Amino acid sequence: MTAELSHDRIDLLREALLAANYTADGVLELLGPEAHAALGRGEPEPAFRATAEAGTLGTLVRVFLLGDPVAPDSAERALAPLPLSEAAAAGIVVVEGDSVRAGLDIRPHAAAEDSWWVVSDLDAEIRSPADPVTEEHVLGVGQASMSLVQATPKRSAGSVLDLGTGCGVQALHASTRAERVTATDVSDRARALAAATFRLNRVDVELHGGDWFDPVAGSRFDQVVCNPPFVVGPARTDFVYRDSGLPGDQASALVVRRTPELLNEGGTGHLLASWLHRANEDWRDRVSSWIDSPDVDAWFVQRDVADPTLYVGTWLRDAGIDPRSELGRRKSAEWLDWFADNDVIGVGFGFVTLRRTHGERGQTVCEELRQSFDAPLGEEVDGWLRRLDWLRAHPSEEDLLSSTLVTAPTLVLEQVSSHGSEGWEEFVHRLHRTDGPGWQHEVDEVGARLVAGCQGALPVDELLELLAAAYGADSEELTRSAEPVLRELIQHGMLLPAEWQESRE
Repeated sequence: MTAELSHDRIDLLREALLAANYTADGVLELLGPEAHAALGRGEPEPAFRATAEAGTLGTLVRVFLLGDPVAPDSAERALAPLPLSEAAAAGIVVVEGDSVRAGLDIRPHAAAEDSWWVVSDLDAEIRSPADPVTEEHVLGVGQASMSLVQATPKRSAGSVLDLGTGCGVQALHASTRAERVTATDVSDRARALAAATFRLNRVDVELHGGDWFDPVAGSRFDQVVCNPPFVVGPARTDFVYRDSGLPGDQASALVVRRTPELLNEGGTGHLLASWLHRANEDWRDRVSSWIDSPDVDAWFVQRDVADPTLYVGTWLRDAGIDPRSELGRRKSAEWLDWFADNDVIGVGFGFVTLRRTHGERGQTVCEELRQSFDAPLGEEVDGWLRRLDWLRAHPSEEDLLSSTLVTAPTLVLEQVSSHGSEGWEEFVHRLHRTDGPGWQHEVDEVGARLVAGCQGALPVDELLELLAAAYGADSEELTRSAEPVLRELIQHGMLLPAEWQESRE
């Protein structure tokens, strides 16, 4: 930790935050649900009104959440027992004449029953014009970091690595489920702010500096989480938190390729990543090529695909650069020229789950998950891996079809009909899992009846024989066509092994 953000100063700051009840619950209680929700939407006026006469808590909210300068005496009272001069020396606040403004972003962050404070740099929109975002900018808790939190399983782990910790938010969440947490970052400033975050919350994290995998070379972990600098484009490092210095999507490729080296057998990695969509290239082939270890399971879930022009504008604004300015136009031109020279037609973004197997040959699956859903993906990741294990234990057609299956409790059948000469005629049979990510699969009439018959009473092969007789179909042909469909339905949790249901009863 740098001398400015010393342990003594952080400890006094913690006392001040606790004394003012500057916590997630305290802020919500002060603002009220409507003003709190409005602030989350970027509409601060209701919060300004709610904090007008709210004492030390109102002062802290105005300084750190609203970016509003306050009088020095108000800041002194709110930060006590940390003297204002000490807070300014640490860079926590900035004293400018007769006003005090935030020097760092310090905000409450809650998850389930846990509540923390996260220390990061100020966002571009509330920084002073004389204090622009720098290359070493440390991002706070954003949409990407929270999506990774939600996509990471919450099961207990002996050891967790947060690779490229930034402000430390992934490590905070890992501390609730791990016996030992290690975090790394190449940026000195990121490590200093992450160390302040950990000290402020009394969370024990082993923190290392260095590039990529160097700080933990030779180590193994039960779980690795990583929100890497995944922005794709020319090889540059305008901002350490998002730019890797590697061209295109090579930062994501590097993290995906090498994370398995850090995993114990059975250990898992959970990453955010971006990948190029290029003319005449399937994105699935591209990301699958990043897996070069035979004993690794990999699940690539694409959540979005951005048009190159939209992508460039989004990330320029993220850094506080107006795309219409001279600087913005120059950077846009360089970026778009690179995309054109490399036949880039889109940029995919999503989640990657990796698992080192216990010596078995791994499987790589790439799929789209573009629909909206509310449930955390981490629960689905655990289920997906468990179902993959079951399918691996039933590799042959005979193994699968001799099994007894049941439909998932949340599975529904949607049927779509068109009006023809003889009235309504069903032409779409869609299976829909109404929980988790809401997987959907279209099946034909026979497939729908097969799924309906999976009630834990008869093995699949007997159900297929009954269906073949009922429809006058060839039994062998029906079996051949059913096997891949059944495997996909099991993989997505629409059909489950009957013994799993029995074990819960």
